[in-house]
Amino acid sequence: MSTDISDLADSAVIIGGGAAGLMTALELVPRPVVLLSKSPLGAEASSMWAQGGLAAAVGADDSPALHFADTLAAGAGLCDEAAASRIVHAAPDAVERLEKLGVAFDRRADGSWRLGLEAAHGRNRIVHATGDGTGREIMRALIAAVRRTPSITLLEGIEARRLLVEDNAVNGVLAASSDGALTLATNRVVIATGGIGGLFADSTNPGGCFGQGLALAAHAGARLSDLEFVQFHPTAFDGPSRPMPLLTEAIRGDGADLIDETGRRFMADQAGAELAPRDIVARAVWRHRADGHRTFLDARRHPGADFGQRYPVISAFCKMAGIDPANDPIPIRPAVHYHMGGIAVDGEGRSTVQGLWACGEAARTGLHGANRLASNSLMEAIVCARWVAASVDSVDAGPRAMLRDEAMPPAADPLAVRPILTQGLGVLRDRDGIARTVRGLAPLARGQGATSDPALVGLMIAVAAIKREESRGGHFRSDFPDTAASAVPSSLTRTEALAAVRDIVETVLTARSARS
Repeated sequence: MSTDISDLADSAVIIGGGAAGLMTALELVPRPVVLLSKSPLGAEASSMWAQGGLAAAVGADDSPALHFADTLAAGAGLCDEAAASRIVHAAPDAVERLEKLGVAFDRRADGSWRLGLEAAHGRNRIVHATGDGTGREIMRALIAAVRRTPSITLLEGIEARRLLVEDNAVNGVLAASSDGALTLATNRVVIATGGIGGLFADSTNPGGCFGQGLALAAHAGARLSDLEFVQFHPTAFDGPSRPMPLLTEAIRGDGADLIDETGRRFMADQAGAELAPRDIVARAVWRHRADGHRTFLDARRHPGADFGQRYPVISAFCKMAGIDPANDPIPIRPAVHYHMGGIAVDGEGRSTVQGLWACGEAARTGLHGANRLASNSLMEAIVCARWVAASVDSVDAGPRAMLRDEAMPPAADPLAVRPILTQGLGVLRDRDGIARTVRGLAPLARGQGATSDPALVGLMIAVAAIKREESRGGHFRSDFPDTAASAVPSSLTRTEALAAVRDIVETVLTARSARS
């Protein structure tokens, strides 16, 4: 494996060391590829924390058509049906591909799949590995495969800061390392940097996942889509740990209930009860807490004494918190978990900028619509990596471009952005709160400091949120609680978002003055 930078010119560059980036690199073998990861592989990847598993219609009573129907129902009318159908039909093959790479999925004694049930799924179709350690097991296998593959040049501790673009076409990556600036000449870049949870105070994502890939794409001129749709997981462990430990939906699939401090099941009368779509459950928990209640996941009856065996990772951190799930309710509250929006891509992962692809949570493929179906995210990353790689492979390196000098932006820091986004873009939103978010983020986004990139991503989310005057899936407006008859994806560029700021702030201030 070469680490001489001069030898890397014109190789395809993948930015991100999670499941999407690793799988895309492996699918490009034997083509030479450079994989940039700002941290050691897996250290800041949401994939490493994934508990739920991978959704695939591999059960005898299941089919891709049923999986597709459940995906559309959860997506609240906003799924791209062609994309969703293609992706879920490829899911069983993705499971087989991972097994060949060494992932040890859970099976029963007779060799059949041990399939879990999660919210809004009509069948047991969640493939797990080591119980609630699916993400860790998948990442273990992918990291090992990448490290032993000579055609993949792995550059850890190097962070992409800007894409170099000329005439709407990528021709390089500007990156930073401990030794200084690094410029890679390439006409093929894949963004696989994960989500945006680190922009919020309460999130199940590692703090280092705060939309860096979206900022890279936005500065390059790419179009982003459905940014307003942020998924809050209803059952994050209510404690001081960050990222917030997740209590996988599979526990509710095993029969656990949601209760308050009185022992009442506050979801019992809701269609689907504890297994309603995530956005519905998250809003119910949020509202119950707003009414002054504490909220808990009650696994004492189901899975009861089997909890430790079924969920060893969760059991371990509960034990550290002094909780025995077989005997004690587990305190929970909603937390930012997943971003349905992202870089607008076509079926091959191509963005609106030539030579720029996106894969995984950073991409908006159309699979998830307004609300992601549980365990469809790992599946999407693995499935789409193959198509992205095939598209990248079809593009020749081309002539070497002359790279212009560009100033190195500072390392991004989302700390100042978190309280602004957390207050204005929570589970329940309204115009005034979103407008305050826009007003707070705009000067930061226009600046050149460490907060500018996180603020830009947050601002674009807020602009998309204020423009969508309806409630749909993960985007709930208390001032527009109804769902529009037709579902239209949102679309936004950096230039459009910055141009919208003045009108948004002036309109809200005028309306507020009129009310007073």
